[in-house]
Amino acid sequence: MQAAPVRATAIPSFTTALRAVESLLMSGGQRTARRNAWTSVLEDRRRAKDRIEAQRIVEQTFARRS
Repeated sequence: MQAAPVRATAIPSFTTALRAVESLLMSGGQRTARRNAWTSVLEDRRRAKDRIEAQRIVEQTFARRS
């Protein structure tokens, strides 16, 4: 019995495949704008999470003092 042959090329990840399709469908400027917009969304979510955490800490601090 022989071992299965080893594949020489890696299977592209889902992200890589999406970027390939994106490059076919959009011009470079549109791609950059879309990525910048998504980065802004992620940053807004991070700030919202930080704001909620800070609010929780402040409320706990006031609850302990009361």
